Amino acid sequence: MYKPRRDDRRRAHRRSPAPVQGRTFRIPAVGADVVLVGYFSAKQKDFETVMASAATTLAAHGAQVVAQIVQRRGVSDGGARKMGLPYSSRTLLTYGKVREVALRCEETDAAAAIFTTPLTGRQRRTLTAMLGRPATSISDVLTAG
Repeated sequence: MYKPRRDDRRRAHRRSPAPVQGRTFRIPAVGADVVLVGYFSAKQKDFETVMASAATTLAAHGAQVVAQIVQRRGVSDGGARKMGLPYSSRTLLTYGKVREVALRCEETDAAAAIFTTPLTGRQRRTLTAMLGRPATSISDVLTAG
């Protein structure tokens, strides 16, 4: 026998996602230690100059780059048409590289991890939770400063 749905049944409540923290990240103090992380495809040969330029820009904004980590997307992993895509949509990097960044942040007691590529809100939240410190892109730092 068919029973109609009761009107007094509680409706499911969805929690709204937590606000994105660090969207406009400011370097906390002059001389704050940060870890600079770059993500580049194998086609991009000038990644060293991009990393050096980003380190110089961060130094001009009062940060001290204590470590630089580079993730290269090679041709052998997925072909040339996938080189521009991130390894992971959640973290941008491979999980081994994320663990390496987290370890380097712990060793140097860095205030933040700054990425040379833009991060989505989901990537920012996930990386902040995984690293235990703010993770943001250099463009966010420049627009906030």
